[in-house]
Amino acid sequence: ATSRAWSVLQSGGSALDAVEAGVMVEEADPNNQTVGLGGRPDRDGVVTLDACIMDSGGNCGSVMGLEGYVHAISVARKVMEETPHVILIGAGAAAFAREQGFPSGELLTEASREEWVRWKETENYQPEINIENHDTIGMLAIDRDGALAGACTTSGLAYKMRGRVGDSPVIGAGLYVDPE
Repeated sequence: ATSRAWSVLQSGGSALDAVEAGVMVEEADPNNQTVGLGGRPDRDGVVTLDACIMDSGGNCGSVMGLEGYVHAISVARKVMEETPHVILIGAGAAAFAREQGFPSGELLTEASREEWVRWKETENYQPEINIENHDTIGMLAIDRDGALAGACTTSGLAYKMRGRVGDSPVIGAGLYVDPE
């Protein structure tokens, strides 16, 4: 992810382009079970993604509970650039992604499905914070013009309750970019 972002910056690209391109590497990696394709599902077996992006001008976009689209970060950027809104969630976020021409597909890989099936056999669903599997990728960059940007993307807490959203896609909680 860092190498990809760095190559965008080295070629004169913007910080916003760099952070988007960087985290997309992890979103597309089916072996990373915490972000994007192959992310661990909720307790019902559905992979939902959360992401946000922000530039140093205060422009930002976020998606929460997005199903069926690998690059949640790119959908979040479109929310920022193409709508008067900051956040789109669930079915509305998916409809927007479809309208914007993003390709859809199944995000649950066989490895994540098998792990979820094993979890269901033993689960007692009494989650404790920071105990169950979860992770996020966050990335910040500054470009040649001194502009800052940040991106954060995740499949969230493994085996979470349907509809659960953590802090990652919340502007001011999971990400905030301040040029000061």
